[in-house]
Amino acid sequence: MHEELNQGLIEFLKASPTPFHATANLVRLLHAANFKRLDERDTWNIDAGGRYYITRNDSSIIAIQVGTQPITERGMRLVGAHTDSPCLRVKPQPELQNQGFWQLGVEVYGGALLAPWFDRDLSIAGRVTFSRDSRIESQLIDFHHPIATIPNLAIHLNREANKGWAINAQNELPPILAQVPNQDGLDFRALLADQLGREHGLIADVVLDYELSLYDTQPAALIGLNQDFIAGARLDNLLSCYAGLQALLRTSPLETCLLVCHDHEEIGSTSACGADGPFLRQTLQRLFPKEDSLLRAISRSLFISADNAHALHPNYPDKHDANHGPKLNAGPVIKVNANQRYATNSETAGFFRHLCLAEEIPVQCFTTRSDMGCGSTIGPITAGQLGIRTLDIGLPTFAMHSIRELAGSHDLTHLVKVLTAFYATPELP
Repeated sequence: MHEELNQGLIEFLKASPTPFHATANLVRLLHAANFKRLDERDTWNIDAGGRYYITRNDSSIIAIQVGTQPITERGMRLVGAHTDSPCLRVKPQPELQNQGFWQLGVEVYGGALLAPWFDRDLSIAGRVTFSRDSRIESQLIDFHHPIATIPNLAIHLNREANKGWAINAQNELPPILAQVPNQDGLDFRALLADQLGREHGLIADVVLDYELSLYDTQPAALIGLNQDFIAGARLDNLLSCYAGLQALLRTSPLETCLLVCHDHEEIGSTSACGADGPFLRQTLQRLFPKEDSLLRAISRSLFISADNAHALHPNYPDKHDANHGPKLNAGPVIKVNANQRYATNSETAGFFRHLCLAEEIPVQCFTTRSDMGCGSTIGPITAGQLGIRTLDIGLPTFAMHSIRELAGSHDLTHLVKVLTAFYATPELP
């Protein structure tokens, strides 16, 4: 199971350079497990024991296993994660011609660590909207091979580089695509139209718009002398999406279980498909249309927000509270914050500790230093939206929000095992 899960995660990360591709790959795996697609524009016919999924914006997805037990008595078991990661997004009119080079204007999406984006072999992927035969269509594209790079300035020309410098996102991040003799013929939309033809055999009349991201083409890998680590892009938070899916696929049909993977977490979650939008609430209302029954079910339910936790870095131990430094390969982390940046309380944390103890899974705890700020997750947002009991957890990670992050190669198995047990537990706190 350990090797199979790690290899599956590596393949999932490689095939999911954007939230759109991540959602498409989750759909593919759900289809293979006989989950049925529900269209938000149609009337839904839901059966006890049925397995379904819904997507919104092609970048968020909710997968549901409707239990055979009544939800008003047993509640629901929900696991939440997010499909987006900090990155560089291509601007609407990106063509730049500087000193004989074709470059692209980009903007920073989310709280990205910018320095690691330099000197990487970059490609471009995302969603393209175009007209064809008088119809407007959208399609995912992925150039796959390296087509861009952001070269560093040589140390000889920036003697202060190793002392740290503020990166100007407007001036220093435009990637280089090619050398060009003049500005004539710089047409990014024409490049996208050509890619639609090569990748999908589609002839677009006009490329109307797009949502495209740059990504590192170096694939994820098991690394370290004893392969103790997984290194790769977008571990935050596709690792949790993948773990939640694997747990859902392993559970029995008795209980009602959901996997909720939202887009836009890295930029605040306020959107039609984000956690601070109506997607989950509207889905639950349609699945269980009797309001009184749904509210009763929510009061018996539990939501686990799974998002990566900051592991104790050996070079920076003073960045952690001395008693709350999670270690790689030492199990999932319960995340606690007195100011509700995480939604964990003593009951939900106690339940999770009990579950880990029963499954013989190591468990850790994280709270930030009292003199440092704390990030947040979809946990408090979902708790506020639904009034549902919530727990924040995550796997310990180094270099969060870098172009390449690092996690423990044994922790994925721990997380899948405990989430599988959560989905199957007959009694919630």
